[in-house]
Amino acid sequence: MTKDIKAQPAPEHLVSKFKLQTSKEVDFFLPINKGNAKVGHAKELNTETPKLFQPLEIIPGFTLSNRIGVSPMCTYSSPSTGSEIGNPTKFHQTHYGSFALRGSGLIIVESSAVAPNGRLSPEDAGIWNDEQAKAWKSIVQFAHSQGVKIGIQLGHGGRKASGIPPADHLQFGIDSSLGGWSDVKGAVVAPSALPFNPDPEVNLQGYVTPTALTTDQVKETVELFGAAAKRAYEIAGFDFVEIHGAHGYLINEFLSASSNKRTDQYGGSFENRIRFLLEIVDAVKSETHPTFLRISADELTPSDPDAWTIEDSVKLAHVLVQHGGVHVIDVSSGANNPHAERRPSHQGFQVPYAKALKAAVGDKIQIAAVGGFVDGEFANKVVENGEADIVLVGKSLLKNPGLPWVWADQLGVKINVGRPFEWPYYHPAWKF
Repeated sequence: MTKDIKAQPAPEHLVSKFKLQTSKEVDFFLPINKGNAKVGHAKELNTETPKLFQPLEIIPGFTLSNRIGVSPMCTYSSPSTGSEIGNPTKFHQTHYGSFALRGSGLIIVESSAVAPNGRLSPEDAGIWNDEQAKAWKSIVQFAHSQGVKIGIQLGHGGRKASGIPPADHLQFGIDSSLGGWSDVKGAVVAPSALPFNPDPEVNLQGYVTPTALTTDQVKETVELFGAAAKRAYEIAGFDFVEIHGAHGYLINEFLSASSNKRTDQYGGSFENRIRFLLEIVDAVKSETHPTFLRISADELTPSDPDAWTIEDSVKLAHVLVQHGGVHVIDVSSGANNPHAERRPSHQGFQVPYAKALKAAVGDKIQIAAVGGFVDGEFANKVVENGEADIVLVGKSLLKNPGLPWVWADQLGVKINVGRPFEWPYYHPAWKF
């Protein structure tokens, strides 16, 4: 005869040990990670821990769990009209949440416009109003529930605004019949009235000739970046902002003598051409949050004597060290000249640019490398060799959001991941 077994109250020490606690960062039930462990942090740190999985302090009070970050990648998935124009949606929550659970040390969300006419396409995300900032908040909170640092890239498309998303057609400007604004007088702006691509055979109708910003409009645009950063911090709760100064967009257009033919204080000399950027740095800087800056280190157009080069970027890096306000330089290249040399696509193809800037700034500014990372050992060598401090990954993370976890296994490191995912891999009962 089977003896009845009656439930007994669990001992208090077991209740405190096993009762699931929910995260206070989100408004739904989400078990907190054991010991409030930060996702991406190595479970054991010692002198043998590969540098890729060692924490990195950017500023006091701001430390990354590891050196792997999600590179900002536009998804072109925000509403283009109505009261929710430019808002992130549930898609964005799912998209960025997948990275927050699986080992990335930081997340940089996609380029978000500081003004409606600064969107690259009608479907771009934005942060030019408070409602958009509020919509980002739940995404930020989820990342924080996993102990992951998350920031937003602030952008303005300049002469490359009002385009069709690259998923449909790369580098094709659109008018109001397709939701764009290229036919609205003065809506597409740039340092100078020079179109991105005047060759219709290369680019169909290409982009329209932009309207050159007046000096007062330049200053107003600086203020737009500052206001966007304030929303990012005070409403959305982001940990940092990244200034998008690359890929042929507005700031990049000011930097390059190829696209900047101004004769006022924002054009001509190197010092004048970088003025717009430096004023934006001052407008967005915070005492408690670091500022990231993405640049195109080289325009890849050696045939153009006015093109921005790696030598210009090194010179800019020295200026930024003296000027202050930038804590991480995110180093990419190209996209300001439609006739630029085609970039290679092998792993680490842009690391030499990061290496050059790292040699210039030393430890005074952290350097992030981008460009086709697929292998953990290769990525670790980049940081071990001092070529960069951070590795930012894009397409490979789209294919596998758990890539940092894969790299950790490859390098023999156990890292924290989201509690719902961790136990099948690390619980003793499942070791087979």
